Amino acid sequence: MFDVEIRRTFSAAHQLKGYDGDCRNLHGHNYSVVVNVAAEKLNEIGIALDFKLLKAALDELLAKFDHHNLSELPEFREINPTSEVLAMHIYRRMSEKLNGDGIKVTKVRIGESENSAVTYSE
Repeated sequence: MFDVEIRRTFSAAHQLKGYDGDCRNLHGHNYSVVVNVAAEKLNEIGIALDFKLLKAALDELLAKFDHHNLSELPEFREINPTSEVLAMHIYRRMSEKLNGDGIKVTKVRIGESENSAVTYSE
């Protein structure tokens, strides 16, 4: 089994409705995103999953978030766009795009600062 990993970043704002603290106010983060994908085999030229394909899939998804107020996006109208929710959302969207034929997204890690991150898997 091969574990393929990519890292990306994006900047966005959000506010946490119902939160008793400063995060209830609009504020921003420079998020880091790590996606891990398991691949059962190599293709005919020795690649488990082309980094270019993985990066393109994640970049397309993150483009909807970058430099936006996440709290105003349709995906997060009913739930706060916390790091936990972002990790789950990205995991599920990436799984829809990539899973199949010996490929499976295994986990997504979201960091909202150098010292705070959450990892989601199913």
